[in-house]
Amino acid sequence: MISRLTGKLVEKNPPQIVIDVNGVGYEADVSMQTFYNLPPLGESVQLFTQLIIREDAHLLFGFATAEERKTFRQLIKVGGIGAKTALGILSAMTADELAQAVAEEDVKRLSSAPGIGKKTAERMVLELRGKLVAHTVTDGLFAAAPAADETEDIVSTLLALGYSEREAKAAVKGVPKGTDVGEGVRLALKNLLK
Repeated sequence: MISRLTGKLVEKNPPQIVIDVNGVGYEADVSMQTFYNLPPLGESVQLFTQLIIREDAHLLFGFATAEERKTFRQLIKVGGIGAKTALGILSAMTADELAQAVAEEDVKRLSSAPGIGKKTAERMVLELRGKLVAHTVTDGLFAAAPAADETEDIVSTLLALGYSEREAKAAVKGVPKGTDVGEGVRLALKNLLK
């Protein structure tokens, strides 16, 4: 089991990153919450990880905090939610926002995440009630990346997270010019959740 990686960030292609750990490159999918807080390429980074072994692939998922990883682990236990969908949920909202939505039984908010319909959102409320705890303090492990106009990358990331092209382009309209990809995706996801 790979529980944590510490190394140099060598690639960033949302939602995938590559971390060089003593000459071995580990590819991991990360939530946009984590991606938003990654340092620039070449900097040191530490991720909490979850390895999922399928018949056709070994998939590594990375998280900025142990709490986000714990939430991911709870999400994949819910019927109808796989690893990619769980990552999409954690990209659309923080672990704290998810815990709050579950506690408030906010099915509408939960179903706004990519790949989540009303029935799955209701199942999430039932199966996750009492298992997720919201924390008010979230300290970033990483420095923010420099800003740049990356509208096309933001749209591509939203498409990779399961949103339609129409939804992605509409969400990006509310993102200010010059916003970096991570912040842009976060803002676009907030626009989608409205």
